[in-house]
Amino acid sequence: MNILAAEEKLNPLVPHPIEMILSLVVFAILFFAVKKFVVPSFEKTFAERTQAIEGGLSAAESKQAEADARLAELEKQLADARHEAARIREEAREQGAQIVVEMREQAQAEAQRIVEHGKTQIEAERQQAVTSLRAEVGTLATGLAGRIVGESLDDEARQSRVVERFLAELESDGSTSTGSGVN
Repeated sequence: MNILAAEEKLNPLVPHPIEMILSLVVFAILFFAVKKFVVPSFEKTFAERTQAIEGGLSAAESKQAEADARLAELEKQLADARHEAARIREEAREQGAQIVVEMREQAQAEAQRIVEHGKTQIEAERQQAVTSLRAEVGTLATGLAGRIVGESLDDEARQSRVVERFLAELESDGSTSTGSGVN
């Protein structure tokens, strides 16, 4: 019964006092070892990671600020380039308009020159035709006058006087008949 009494005395739910003391000593040794060796390395690792993260954040912030400054500079350059392109387009339009005006002036001057040349050429041809007609009319008039009068008009001075007189009569008859016949 001794064993039974000892067994009744020991409760399986309550640990033995020696186990409790031994567990507390092992726990204290483990706690001290973890606090002395493991926790500082964890804190060191956490501090390094914190510094790395903070350094990364500050580097990212500086890179972002640098990128923003570059973006602003590029936008300014783009705006300047757009203004320059607009100015160049405007200058090209003005130069184009000036070229059109100059080309019109040149074309008008060339047309005027061609018209004047044409008038001069027509006048020269008219004079040539008049001279040719006078010579033919003179020859015909001399021949006709020679037949009518019955004498030869071979003398050139006489021939010239007859032709001039005949043409003067024709011109005076032509100007009176054209002036009166236009009613």
